[in-house]
Amino acid sequence: MKLGAIEGGGTKFVVGVGDENGQVLDRASFPTTTPEETMQKCVDYFKDKDVEAIGFGCFGPIDPDPKSPTYGYVTTTPKPGWGHYNVVGDLKRAFPDTPIGFDTDVNGACLGEVFFGAAKGLDSAVYFTIGTGIGGGAYVEGRLLHGLVHPEMGHVKLVVRDDDPYKGKCPYHGTCFEGLCSGPAIEERWGISAKELAPDHPAWDLEAWYIGQAMANVVLTLSPKKIILGGGVMHQSHLFPRILKYMREDLNGYIQNDAVLHDDHYIVWPELGDNAGLCGSLALAVDALKK
Repeated sequence: MKLGAIEGGGTKFVVGVGDENGQVLDRASFPTTTPEETMQKCVDYFKDKDVEAIGFGCFGPIDPDPKSPTYGYVTTTPKPGWGHYNVVGDLKRAFPDTPIGFDTDVNGACLGEVFFGAAKGLDSAVYFTIGTGIGGGAYVEGRLLHGLVHPEMGHVKLVVRDDDPYKGKCPYHGTCFEGLCSGPAIEERWGISAKELAPDHPAWDLEAWYIGQAMANVVLTLSPKKIILGGGVMHQSHLFPRILKYMREDLNGYIQNDAVLHDDHYIVWPELGDNAGLCGSLALAVDALKK
């Protein structure tokens, strides 16, 4: 099976061709410029690829509801020029007979980990990317979670730790998960980029405390069988045991389950690594063919 994949990010787009097993056979990338120019580059890439379906995991917010009149649109993004733009429409005009699977980039990455990676074989998992922004995708009882639009788990409000005077980076919610824990929040709070912080810097204990709190909230609301944390900030592997510790402290013994209480691999780095987005789009293509 020959499938197309688009990982649409706010900074760059990655396109590729792969198969139903998550094998990426060819890939290319280019900067995210105007929607017209960027989508034309996607179309040009696939013109001679003869793919059976295309999966598109896109930055958002987006409208993923096929019954909606604005299905396939990027909606209220602050990215200049991209608001209320019909990205799927551009693909459908170029490839009218090709099934297209469309979802958020994080839902796509979550599906990729379920099909091919750290959550393979599970009917429940949550995927977060923690980097320039924070987004979460959820796979619940064998299907991606959408609801009204799609989850925005990066914007849940968190309790601010007593020793943290920071007011938060998010222009909408201040001290939400993204406002406290994203890469730009770390840099603004400490005056140095996350990449340059030493592993023993106090920034990391605070980061783990907040992420642990957010993961406790996820356990209480969605009860996932696996939590996967990707993105640039999570390249700090020393964070994982600290996050588990703080999540367990926050839950305070309320969830009596071995995975939460004793499994040190309950919260993990994506098995697909930095390919999670592209492989997730391949999974969206597989899903589009099934439908």
